[in-house]
This record gives sequence, C-alpha cells and structure tokens, in this order.
Amino acid sequence: MKNKLKRELLEKKAWTDRKTVVFLSDFGTSDGAVSAMHGVANQVSNTLYLDDLTHDIPQFNIWEASYRLAQALPYWSQGTVFVCVVDPGVGSDRKSIVALTESGHLIVTPDNGTLTHIADRVGLLEVRTMNVDDNRLAGSQKSHTFFGRDVYAYNGARLAAGEAQFETIGDPITKIVKLRIERARLEGRSLVGSVDILDARYGSLWTNISSDFLEELGVDYGDELEVTITKDGRIVYGYHLPLCKCFTDVQKGEQLIYVNSLLNLAVAVNQGSFAATYGIGTGEGWKITFSVLS
Repeated sequence: MKNKLKRELLEKKAWTDRKTVVFLSDFGTSDGAVSAMHGVANQVSNTLYLDDLTHDIPQFNIWEASYRLAQALPYWSQGTVFVCVVDPGVGSDRKSIVALTESGHLIVTPDNGTLTHIADRVGLLEVRTMNVDDNRLAGSQKSHTFFGRDVYAYNGARLAAGEAQFETIGDPITKIVKLRIERARLEGRSLVGSVDILDARYGSLWTNISSDFLEELGVDYGDELEVTITKDGRIVYGYHLPLCKCFTDVQKGEQLIYVNSLLNLAVAVNQGSFAATYGIGTGEGWKITFSVLS
C-alpha cells in the first residue's frame, strides 16, 4: 500500500506544482539568517511561494521543532516542501535527509529527531539521505555551520522548483533518529502521558492525553484530579486541581485542568504561566499523570 501511494505521489510531482517552501528554525528574526534562507530559495526560483512556520523554536530544542512541524504540516496542501532547521549538531557527521510523508509533503532536515512526531502522527513513506558535497549552494564549500542556508534552503527550493528530484537526491534509508514519546494511556484510575508542548504565549502545559479518556475514567467538569508531573522519574509537581470548562471557573492566579483546542488535557494558571511558575519543561522525560482521588 505504501509503495503504491509513493509511486502515485512521485508520478504526480505534487511539490513542483505547488511550488511552496515553508521554513522552521530556532534562528529567531533579530538577524539576517532567515532572510538569507529566503534569499537562497529566491535565487533558485523567484516564482516560489516562501512562508515561515516559526523561527521562535527555543534554541537547540529538537523536540519542539518536531512537535510544531507535525502541528502545522497537515494544514498545508499536498506538495508543500518544509525546511526544518534545528540543528545543534551542524557540521558533524549527522545525516542530512529528505522525507516523503504519507500526506504527500516533503521535509528537508537534519537526521536528529525532528521527524519524530511526523513519523508518529502523519507517517513516512520514504526517507533519503542527501549527499551534501553534491547538493549545496555554489561557493559554500568552506562553510560548515550554516546548513540551513547552504544545504536545506537550497535543496528545499530545488525540490519545490523541480530542479531536483526526490527519487534521485540520495539513497533511501530505513532507520532515522527518533525521540522517545511517552504514550498516552489509561492505567487503572489514572491517565498517563507526556507534557507535549507549552502554549507558548501563556505557559500552559499541553499534554498528549485525549479528553476522550475522561469518559473512560468517569470524570466530569467540576471534579478534582491529582496531577503529578515528573522529569526522568523525579517528582516536580503534585497537587489536586479541578477540571474546568474555562479559565474563569477559578480565581485569577489559581491552577486548573482544561481541554485545549486539540481536545487534549492541559494544565494552566488563570492569567499566569504554569510552566514558569513551577519550572516545567516539555519533551523527553517529562511525564504527567491525572489520577482520580481515592
């Protein structure tokens, strides 16, 4: 089935019809790095549509890059090419890769875990390595610390413009680097999962635990649950919190559990930052448990 879908996508060459490149990085926008990537893509073809997912990924945070990529990619048309650059190992022996997703998107990125959530939620049809020596911006051979410009933006644009072909850009590989995901599950009278991401503007904790589990647990709005948050097995937070429909169900500065826009469980402080107040992070090693009070 996957081989048939891959053939159909390759025959359609959907990304060369779409001619869209979307960039994601931890570069910020206070200097010229992002503009330089856009400029390289524009040099390849000035008919490409260039856009940005975000460049405010916390520095070196591969987990958040992986999450944000999977959060946004499904809403873009089939054929869109994504250039994802959060690359603390830039210039090392880590691979540079291009992935074809089951949804018909291409992703150009380092092989360091940035495809974790895409592989888990969207699915990968095939991943190929890029021969960097043969596929980089002319004149950049002496540069080893800006692959975002010299390799990823350049090849993302070439793929979108039809100047490079996915099936010939490099050799297929069957194993990529993946981060560890704490699966959401029901364990007895508890819901267990991960602190997937922060609601960046407000510091709320977004988990990967579907609100559908609440019915299985026999919990309704107004009930209190014991919330325990651990980092690599060490308890960081533990308290009883109410399950609320909206933030104003508690007083300003008070904590609550709510169902977020993805219909997953989340934890917040009304008009405050839960993450900043209690020093909570996201990603590998961060585990959250909601338990029915005995």
